[in-house]
Amino acid sequence: MDASCLHFDSALQLLQQAGVVLPDSEPYSAVWIQGVIDALCDLSSKDPLTGLVNRRSFEMGLSREVDRVARSGESALLLVLDIDYFKAVNDNYGHGAGDLVIQAVARAINHVVRPMDTVARVGGEEFAIILPNCAGGFGATVAERLRERVSGQRVEIAAGKFLNITVSIGGAFAPQWVRSSPLIWMERADRQLYRAKAEGRNRTCLEHLVDSTVTAEEKGMLFAIAQDGTIAESQQQGTE
Repeated sequence: MDASCLHFDSALQLLQQAGVVLPDSEPYSAVWIQGVIDALCDLSSKDPLTGLVNRRSFEMGLSREVDRVARSGESALLLVLDIDYFKAVNDNYGHGAGDLVIQAVARAINHVVRPMDTVARVGGEEFAIILPNCAGGFGATVAERLRERVSGQRVEIAAGKFLNITVSIGGAFAPQWVRSSPLIWMERADRQLYRAKAEGRNRTCLEHLVDSTVTAEEKGMLFAIAQDGTIAESQQQGTE
């Protein structure tokens, strides 16, 4: 097939607007087309301001991790972070300063997490981190390191003008050996984030792994899976 008959105009315009530089190779060659595909994948999965995973990719990763925990029984932690008093930054110094603060927090997070962890910007000033195979004590340590890393830096928003920023962090562990859902897991972490804010901000609040409870929805999902398995086994025995 002659690749030159393919229509790349819209894709190239989109990549140009995003400032993407394509491989320096013959247009429509295999290397060039692969570069276009890779660039489009990056553009669709990453937040343009921070380079972190965007919300859509984060939600896909969260679903995969819920499934993995249900199958393997390994612990996994979800952390959600919110920049404290971020509205005041935008109101007092402008959205440009707000962008600099968001980028600074993203860099701070990346300095603390492991390569295997998934870091995402899921809202204006809200971030989320999926930490697979994360023990209870390790999760609390990471969350506190994140908080300290952010609070220990000064963000330059203009020549000679610096801001001290803090974050509130909430976290919840995925229930092990239970078929949960991304929504329930996110709600658990959000409740801990709200608690951190209510208790004064610039703090971490994590749901203890040993105290994680199975909700009514999760019990229903677990029962449905068990029932399906029983029915399937009965049907198999009936055919033997």
